[in-house]
Amino acid sequence: MGSCFSAESRSPFPTSPSGIRKRKNSKKRSGSRSSSFEYWRDEPLHRIPGRLFLNGSSEVASLFTQQGKKGTNQDAMIVWENFCSRKDTVFCGVFDGHGPFGHMVAKKVRDSLPLKLSANWELNASGEEVLKEISINTAGSVNSEEATFVSADEESRASVDAEETEKHPEIFQTLRESFLKAFKVMDRELKMHPSIECFCSGTTAVTLVKQGRDLVIGNVGDSRAVLGTRDKDDSLVAVQLTVDLKPSLPAEAERIRKCKGRVFALQDEPEVARVWLPNYASPGLAMARAFGDFCLKDFGLISVPEISYRRLSEKDEFIVLATDGIWDVLSNKEVVDIIGAAPGRSSAARALVESAVRAWRYKYPTSKMDDCAVVCLFLESDSESHKLCNASHSTKHEKSSSTSVNGSPSGPSLLKRSGTCRESNEQVSEEEEMEWSALEGVSRVNTLLNLPRFVPDKHVAADGIVSIRKRK
Repeated sequence: MGSCFSAESRSPFPTSPSGIRKRKNSKKRSGSRSSSFEYWRDEPLHRIPGRLFLNGSSEVASLFTQQGKKGTNQDAMIVWENFCSRKDTVFCGVFDGHGPFGHMVAKKVRDSLPLKLSANWELNASGEEVLKEISINTAGSVNSEEATFVSADEESRASVDAEETEKHPEIFQTLRESFLKAFKVMDRELKMHPSIECFCSGTTAVTLVKQGRDLVIGNVGDSRAVLGTRDKDDSLVAVQLTVDLKPSLPAEAERIRKCKGRVFALQDEPEVARVWLPNYASPGLAMARAFGDFCLKDFGLISVPEISYRRLSEKDEFIVLATDGIWDVLSNKEVVDIIGAAPGRSSAARALVESAVRAWRYKYPTSKMDDCAVVCLFLESDSESHKLCNASHSTKHEKSSSTSVNGSPSGPSLLKRSGTCRESNEQVSEEEEMEWSALEGVSRVNTLLNLPRFVPDKHVAADGIVSIRKRK
């Protein structure tokens, strides 16, 4: 069926006649931008104008997702034009779920996080106090999870020093606080959710808000944002806007170990660092930050976003947000070349996913392809869109040479691939070959290896973990 979102389009959301009457009769809601959170809170999400979350396109964006070979599509995506009732503002996000209920977590974050960000942005801009709906504070002492989050929050705030802060416009300061608050409240809401089990399930989130030429990005996990721009020679180049927040990063590993979590790779996948519980051979999470995954929140895993700012220029043409199903098999340069060579905006995201599917089949023929989700946000005006297509044709004859290397000779496009796949030249033992064939060719390194099974008085030694062969 290709996408789990098609089911949503066939299931109409319940509407509330009273909510509609309120919307029509409320002058405050219809005339005040500061009340947009309350307005959209009572409006069915599928009826909000400018909000896209299924395969398709608009004048400024292209979206496409495709289910992999591992079961339910756990990826989600969103583009929300006129975000926060601002005509020149767009919100975009891509979410990659993992674990038994990862698809539900990803969709929940997709639907709720933009509303929380919008509410906090309005409150920060107006100087009002936080609404009760978004300030869910539990009474009592602060537990270890809260302490971890507070320290991480302070660390995140300290990561932008005073000198660097002065270089950024006021919108960055406002949105930065809004991102931090929205992500924090979102994670709390997941923990208390009555029907979504998030103990061993979670999701990544790479999100952005673009207002005019100002771009603010909030990132958790290993999904990625890449900018397609022109260099001084008018060649299309890739600039990576986010960092894949994996346990292999020294700062992330240090924080996890300080919280008694463990970080190490298995012998059969030495390139993939994972997060483990102190005394159990689980869960083996291949990222250092995520929504959900509360089994690890006391041991260094956080949902504090890494926030960055960029002032867009006339040479910047588009931004690609995608899950690791894309980055596992395509480099940043390959991705921007594919988007640049697309015949039109409406087919750009689909062309990228189809290229990734072909790359999976060629590079990892014994692997189960991962889910893929792409949001492509175009930055230039409609009158300049033909320039993108015409310029891309001149690079088609060069793509054969560029697809075998990992990007341009310098800059962020040289960053490594996502690193959660086995290399195609790895040798497979007979025992492993039999195991994979029994699992229909599973050789893909999973985001989550094993679910915790807490058995009283049973301790799993660290030296026994290397024998784990379980795959989901």
